[in-house]
This record gives sequence, C-alpha cells and structure tokens, in this order.
Amino acid sequence: MDRNFDDLIAEAAAVSVDGWDFSWLDGRATEARPSWGYQRQQARRLATAHAALDIQTGGGEVLAKAAVLPPTMVATESWPPNLAKATALLHPRGAVVVADPDEPPLPFADNAFDLVTSRHPATVWWSEIARVLAPGGTYFAQHVGPASVFEVVEYFLGPQPEARLGRDPGTEAADARAAGLEILQAQPERLRMEFNDIGAVVYFLRKVIWMVPGFTVEQYRDRLHDLHRQIESERPFVAYSARTLFEARKPV
Repeated sequence: MDRNFDDLIAEAAAVSVDGWDFSWLDGRATEARPSWGYQRQQARRLATAHAALDIQTGGGEVLAKAAVLPPTMVATESWPPNLAKATALLHPRGAVVVADPDEPPLPFADNAFDLVTSRHPATVWWSEIARVLAPGGTYFAQHVGPASVFEVVEYFLGPQPEARLGRDPGTEAADARAAGLEILQAQPERLRMEFNDIGAVVYFLRKVIWMVPGFTVEQYRDRLHDLHRQIESERPFVAYSARTLFEARKPV
C-alpha cells in the first residue's frame, strides 16, 4: 500500500475527536449548511428565555456561541470527554452541565424549562421533553434526518434498507404529537458533502461513532484503501447529509 495512504490514515487515527468541533476537516471535507441557520435561531430564542435546557450538548460548542444565556441555563451530555469540554466552556458563562445517560427520565422536575434545545440528538425522548417543558414552552432543535451520509455508511456496511427508514420527519412529528406537543415546523433538507482525502473519512467515522458502529482502521483497512484509490482518481467522494429543523410547543 502506498505511503500516502498510510500517512493519511495514521494522521487521522491519531488526532483527538473529543468535542463537536470539526475544524480539523477544513480543506479536507465540506458540508453544505442548512438554509435556516440553527445556531443563530437558537441564540435568538435563548436571549428571551427564562430557563433553558440544551440536551446532548456535545462539547458545548454550539451553545457557547450564544451571546446571551438565560438566567437558568442547563446542558446535558453523556460522553465523559465531552462532559469535561462542555463544563470548561460553559461554566464560565454560568451554565450548569449535567451528566445524563441519554435515557429517560431527564433529571429535572416537571414544567422546569420554557425552552428546550438540541442539535443533532442521538435519541429523542418526546415524552420527557414534553414533561420538562413548561406550558407554552417550546422545543427547538436540528435533527439528523433519514439516511444521512448513507453513501459512507453503505460503502462500509452494505445496503441498510431498514436503517434508511429511521429518523423520518413525519414519524418524529407524529411521536411528538402523541406526547402532547404541537408541531410548529418540521422542515427537512438534504445537503451535499465532499470528502477530499481518506483521512477525512477516517476522522469523520471516528467522531460520528454511530455511522459505522465499532469502526476501526484495522478492521476496514482494505476497504479504506479501495476508497482512497477511488478518491485519488475521481475526487471528491460525495455524500448527502439529512437535517430537519424541528419546533414544537407544549400547549398552555
């Protein structure tokens, strides 16, 4: 195998994947951004909230960009490296970071928050979101949509027809309604992604661990080398992410 491949793989396998900052991919991969500007809209809502909860905050990078946080600001996260990053980033802003396993129940009282937000939650427990929202409160989130980046997933795992059905916006909206929430918007978009070298693919799969569960360079080395040659000859490798902007309200 050629040295260029080995160097790219070794570099991507060694870099830290803590937090939710993808700046290591600058110049190596691109992803079109959703038209709605989630972080900007989230910040606007946080500025007028009294008590807010950010679920599965990652390393707190998105939440920390808000210029104004409400008097009561809480974030949850399950992964220990992200917990440490989020704590260091958000505590100086007066936000409390709570370790939570991403399983019901949320460790908060009923009607505790007038705003609940989340960017790319791995799981969405609608009944818990409805429970902790105060009457008239809103849930505002950007979800990963169906078959997101499945060009990469299926390159390594083969066809995934059942998995393609997951995260359907219509199903999620129905589940939210069943939990007692009113849907204000559920807007889907598909967005072009480009991977310019095999290192970018390795880094992406190490960071977004649910794409190819249990991914290791050693296990998929031959497949990675084939993809490296494909990228070198056809550049770039194109995939499409799926995103859904959700906004729901708890009736008064």
